[in-house]
Amino acid sequence: MRRSLALLLCVLAFGWTTQLTAETRNSDHTLKLADGAKSPPAKIEDLAWLKGYWTGEGLGGQCEEAWGAPIGDRMFGWFSMRKEDKLVFSEAMTVVEVDGSLVMRIKHFDADFVGWEKKEHYVSFPLVKLEADTAYFSGLTFKRVEDRLEIYLVLANKGQRTEHKFEMSRTDW
Repeated sequence: MRRSLALLLCVLAFGWTTQLTAETRNSDHTLKLADGAKSPPAKIEDLAWLKGYWTGEGLGGQCEEAWGAPIGDRMFGWFSMRKEDKLVFSEAMTVVEVDGSLVMRIKHFDADFVGWEKKEHYVSFPLVKLEADTAYFSGLTFKRVEDRLEIYLVLANKGQRTEHKFEMSRTDW
């Protein structure tokens, strides 16, 4: 009996621990999916609030981002950043349902529309946590505050990780 109770407590403790460690803090405003952890259940409709045209600032430049409505199991968007009226880079983005959760995939392009990643590659951000107006992807957070969108991105450079904030406002086309 005592042995069974000890085993049950170990199983419960392990399950509880696994749930607690599915996410770890990556920076002040971003989370990271723990190694081997599975993304939480989510549907593309959970991000319908992201739809729209957003403009603002980030990375020292002027930014714009647009997201279409969910179509089937995905959403598509684009992002661009300019400095001194010159395009610096752009992105094609998609959020897609994978294995009962969501993954954001991004391809980057320079000002001449030359891809940074190889043709068949993209940068992938699995979902870590979803709240009513906040989507935490691994290293990338989207937070809606009324008609504003705060985006937090962690970039690594020479082993140093830095969190960058984009402040966007919903804008008419």
